[in-house]
Amino acid sequence: MSSTMPHHWVGQHLRGQELPRAVRGEGVYVIDDQGKRYLDGSGGPALFCLGHGNREVIDAIKRQYDQIEFAYSTVFTSDVIDELSGMLVRLAGGQLQHVVYATSGSEAADTAMKVALQYQLAQGFCGRTHFIARRQSWHGYTFGALSLSGHVARRKPYAGSLLPVTHVSPANVYRPPVGFTGGDLGQFLANEFEAEILKIGPERVAAFFMEPVVGAAGGAVPPPPGYVQRMRDVCSRYGVLLVADEVMCGVGRCGHWRAMAAEGVEPDIMYTAKGLAGGYAPIAAVLLASSVYEAIAARFDRFASAHTYSGHTASCAAALAVQKIIERENLVQRCATQGEYIASRLKEVFGEHPHVGDIRGRGLFLAFEIVQDKTSKQPFAPELKLAEKFKATAFKNGLICYPSPGTADGVNGDHVLISPPYTISGEETDLMIEILRQTFQEVMQSV
Repeated sequence: MSSTMPHHWVGQHLRGQELPRAVRGEGVYVIDDQGKRYLDGSGGPALFCLGHGNREVIDAIKRQYDQIEFAYSTVFTSDVIDELSGMLVRLAGGQLQHVVYATSGSEAADTAMKVALQYQLAQGFCGRTHFIARRQSWHGYTFGALSLSGHVARRKPYAGSLLPVTHVSPANVYRPPVGFTGGDLGQFLANEFEAEILKIGPERVAAFFMEPVVGAAGGAVPPPPGYVQRMRDVCSRYGVLLVADEVMCGVGRCGHWRAMAAEGVEPDIMYTAKGLAGGYAPIAAVLLASSVYEAIAARFDRFASAHTYSGHTASCAAALAVQKIIERENLVQRCATQGEYIASRLKEVFGEHPHVGDIRGRGLFLAFEIVQDKTSKQPFAPELKLAEKFKATAFKNGLICYPSPGTADGVNGDHVLISPPYTISGEETDLMIEILRQTFQEVMQSV
């Protein structure tokens, strides 16, 4: 097929934009129909944890299709859904002992919202229907997930129809909230959170949603020391469920299979998606603490949220194969060690650059923030569309990366997210850093 064939489908590409036609994937590379190779430095959107063309995963999917493609999970169970569920519970550890399946991170966010509401109702709190999340967060494009998301630009077209979610300050050491004059940032933010609960009324608040390491909306932002535990303590004090959105940062990408485990904290609900099947099939999982599930089951007998493709059999086969490889090859630890190497290279190349304000992240979930002035942290004007230029220039240079605008406040600021496959080699890493350096130089010259 010609690469100039018109696109009748509507996606995120610009009107009239000609996209290259992907025809093959090999490891960390995507290859188009002209033979050009693109190094996947972002795993798409932190998705392709094992890279492309993994024969073991593909063969596992084929074997499942040879048996049965899908047994509707409200009627049947299957070997793969049972084995996958057991593995996820073991990997998550602690009290996260029950799994609900969905097909995307956005759908998983909505499912977690429904779990929280059913739990509060089961506990006798029919008025606990309000959610709290954070500014500079992203939870997805379904209406529930978009309501949770604290991203001004992405919410704007739908603002009048979204749920009335309360958004508190982001937890970003580089860009602390207005009013913070120093000291313990984690405590400051926990105090703000508690004050907001009291303002709303604890009897109205169902759950607090947070990304343990913020992805697209902030650019691989890790929490301040002690912050997660303090937020856990506030939630427990007022009967508010703590929900961890690990769609991007989970499944080992940040050096722990469960990203929040780095803080030694366990949420009441956790959901993950992208690294679960690594792009080989659409699947997401919502893990519930035993206390949450048992309360719902005791009151209603079952959890009331099922979609047609929840727990799709072939998708479960894909996820099971991916998780077995990650565990067998010790790739969670590799994310930690390879991430340290990439972070050191980013600091070596960009650390002293006058237009790089911050280099941050964990494991293979890293970003650098582009600023007009390093001292004041002043971003470039959004009209320059710096993130868009960086993405296009990197792509021209043979690198897929994930730049995003609105880093500072939802409108201003730009960052470049780096989240390659867990399998990226040292040589491929060095090539990625070199293309990033070349791209940054070209973009800065253009502005």
